[in-house]
Amino acid sequence: MKFSVENLLVLDIETVRSYKLYEEMPERLQAQWDRKASFLKANEETSPKDLFEDRGGIYAEFGKIVAISVGFFTHNGPELSLRVKGFYGKDEAVILSEFNELLQKFDSRSLILCGHNGKEFDFPYLSRRMLVNNITLPAVLDTTGKKPWEVNHIDTMELWKFGDRKNFTSLELLAALFDIPTSKDGIDGSQVSTVYYEEEDVERIAKYCSKDVVVTAQLLLKLNQQQIIKEENIHIIEN
Repeated sequence: MKFSVENLLVLDIETVRSYKLYEEMPERLQAQWDRKASFLKANEETSPKDLFEDRGGIYAEFGKIVAISVGFFTHNGPELSLRVKGFYGKDEAVILSEFNELLQKFDSRSLILCGHNGKEFDFPYLSRRMLVNNITLPAVLDTTGKKPWEVNHIDTMELWKFGDRKNFTSLELLAALFDIPTSKDGIDGSQVSTVYYEEEDVERIAKYCSKDVVVTAQLLLKLNQQQIIKEENIHIIEN
């Protein structure tokens, strides 16, 4: 797998359930969640309320984006560098609009997006939430009518699978396997909603998101049998 780092963006998103409480959902949406929950619950004792608080953020119809981080490859002399920019906050429409404005700065014909499990989660989630917020889809996310080879998306999990569709392989596992340094700041994806709604610390979520972008970028290099970027050449831009 060969690629050029020019015009390539590595991204990650963090999502939470769309409402803090199940009871806050509009009646029509709540009814649809109840229907979905009937297929999701592992046993009869699991309530739609518990499922919503635990898994609502996974689904674009019932969740929202609170952080997007994007990594740009650059050169620091002969060495490769990475700059990471984050968009985050409580207003999803603002986050998505700012992200969309960034994408417009690139040549849409050659822009490539990269994420870990991006094809199954990040890219479709972004597209769906943009439509919900009445934001025109950028060309790089609009897959309508495109043939598979015309979609400029790279998925590091897909690269690792080599055609094996049976298993999900986490970013954390591959980082450990390839000895890529990580710093999770004490949280993981399952805790994002708690940090958002209980601690009200969206900045902490944004930092976690940016660190995942760094790890994904390093993994992409490893999968291309290239040296990872030195720590001193990684720059996370704080808002």
